[in-house]
Amino acid sequence: MKSKYLIMSLLSSGLVAEAVQAQKLNYPITHTVEQIDEYHGVKVADPFRWLEDDRSEETEAWVKAQNELTFDYLDRISFKGKIYQELEEAYNYPKYSAPKKKGDYYYFYKNDGLQNQSVLYRQLGENGTVEVVLDPNALSADATTRLTVFSLSKNGKYAVCGFSKGGSDWQEYRVMNMKTVELMSDKLEWVKVSGAAWQGDGFYYSRYPKPDGSALAAKNENHQVYFHQVGTDQQADRLVFEDPANPQRFHTVSTTEDEQFAALYVSDRGQGKDGNGLWVMAQNESTFQPIKAEISDFSYGLIEHVEDGFLIETNEQAPNGKVMKWSRGDKGWSTLIAEKPEPLQGVGSAGGKLFASYSKDVTTRIYVYGLTGALEREVPLPGLGTASGFGGEADDAFVFYTFTSFTYPPTIFRYDIGKGESTLFKKAELSFNPEDYQTKQVFFKSKDGTAVPAFITHKKGLELDGQNPTILYGYGGFNISLTPSFSATRIPFLNQGGVYVQANLRGGGEYGEKWHEQGMKLKKQNVFDDFIAAAEYLIEEKYTSSDKLALQGGSNGGLLVGTVVNQRPDICRVAFPAVGVMDMLRFHKFTIGWNWIADYGSSDNAEEFEVLYGYSPLHNIRANTSYPAVMITTADHDDRVVPAHSFKYAAELQRTAGPGSERPLLIRIDTNSGHGASNTKKALETQSDIYAFMFSNMGLTWK
Repeated sequence: MKSKYLIMSLLSSGLVAEAVQAQKLNYPITHTVEQIDEYHGVKVADPFRWLEDDRSEETEAWVKAQNELTFDYLDRISFKGKIYQELEEAYNYPKYSAPKKKGDYYYFYKNDGLQNQSVLYRQLGENGTVEVVLDPNALSADATTRLTVFSLSKNGKYAVCGFSKGGSDWQEYRVMNMKTVELMSDKLEWVKVSGAAWQGDGFYYSRYPKPDGSALAAKNENHQVYFHQVGTDQQADRLVFEDPANPQRFHTVSTTEDEQFAALYVSDRGQGKDGNGLWVMAQNESTFQPIKAEISDFSYGLIEHVEDGFLIETNEQAPNGKVMKWSRGDKGWSTLIAEKPEPLQGVGSAGGKLFASYSKDVTTRIYVYGLTGALEREVPLPGLGTASGFGGEADDAFVFYTFTSFTYPPTIFRYDIGKGESTLFKKAELSFNPEDYQTKQVFFKSKDGTAVPAFITHKKGLELDGQNPTILYGYGGFNISLTPSFSATRIPFLNQGGVYVQANLRGGGEYGEKWHEQGMKLKKQNVFDDFIAAAEYLIEEKYTSSDKLALQGGSNGGLLVGTVVNQRPDICRVAFPAVGVMDMLRFHKFTIGWNWIADYGSSDNAEEFEVLYGYSPLHNIRANTSYPAVMITTADHDDRVVPAHSFKYAAELQRTAGPGSERPLLIRIDTNSGHGASNTKKALETQSDIYAFMFSNMGLTWK
């Protein structure tokens, strides 16, 4: 590519002098306390324990000082404003969700382009008048209140609207009268890890007791299921289920489409169990009856009520998943859809059919089955990518689904169930030519010889000279699959000669439960080895070099980046650990952190403690080591991975690695935001800062 970076001339002209600002940085002094904890005979210091108190004046002052340093640094990057402008232009196009039919109406979300929150609309029939149902942008002055749940009753008379404020996982439920399209007086508080399962003119939901102390950091225990009758006060809600003897369990409820049964799901991940139990209760009954009373590492998901039983998706004795029928009486279990070599990602029902979604080398395949398990056809998709949707009601004649990939903007299709045909319903309206870009799937060898896939996306004609700015993104945990998806904010980066790489590490669900298990608990090092091997592959194949490579990941992926930076600080030039789990010895003591024990293990267990302590990002920072430039990102309302993880990690990084590092070690703390950006503007600001920090510290400019 012709003069693609002008690196030599920039270096000689001194325009990238800002890339070495770290030598002049004076990090805020973070005082320490004498806090020693003993784990199985090992004494561990925790000098920044005080930063766990998110409500203290000391912590507030520390956050202010860190942000002043970080934003002053970022504001001195001359091309940051240009990046933001290009991201805004790229993102400014209408975005739609696939419609959902209920009665005579079709409901859908639309964002005109740069609206902070998508607006919920409905349309009478396929060609009728469109009206606004709810505009979350008007709910708060800074547009950080999100609509997290919209669940219509079966008759369409009412809807549950769930709201999250400032990015918190706490939700407030309200009820909307769909005839007047107005919120009623019903207000339900302290809702978390919950849906809204309708039965008549009421619904089941899950909540916690009001927390003691900080609502954003206090441990959440005793998850309870209630039934709310529309038009009544929350205090009148009927307690349906609780288990105070096992406070670290999740209890959630769904109802069958015919509303004859409620299904109770109970998980016990705090005790290291990866699956769930399943109970059902008929509409005229008051207690749940077990289908699977034992909580183990097997999962069970009720798909639908049929005849004398239920269709259930499970991975019991089938790591890749299968569909079973559980019949009442003596018939018991029978297999409808047997396990395949590819993992089953999910099953939806609509129009009297089952839509089974499988992942083949991390791309979607959709198969249509009858309710007896007979395979009828495969749904042809536009290409290799990710398809989602394929759910509806028993009398639906068609469903809508969305297809996307790295170079294929989200596109909505209408699938005729009877004919088995897809037609284009709505195409993304943005200025983007897919022919200018390419995505390639590669398989690289990890440390133990395991073949691990990754997707590499860049502009066509890219020169493999080892000088391309590259982002390597990973996650590797909790059975979650990183699938192909489109991001408009990635386009300006690719246009700068950038390379985006998404690695499908062990610990995820890309190849079923066995893939997941290879990255859990005592085998967690496999995930880090996979990520390191991905970086080494990119360098060997000359997509990039260690001086032009950035590592990125969020949440469990933030843990991934923090650990790899400690283990191989030489592998990259820049690192972005976002909202990461950084203190692996205390993660289970905050909010719902205990839920992660099933994947990580616990410091309460001697063998697991040894592994956790051996890689915990907070506890393995090296002195006298040249670290890459690090920008940690977190937010004040993150009550999933509390910001104390990032606070303590940043303080330790600056104290221990700062003196020996020539590059900046900063933390960026967003306000009124949570585990993800709480609105569009904040998301664009964060992304522009990431690109600016990355290019500046690679000695590049944004042309």
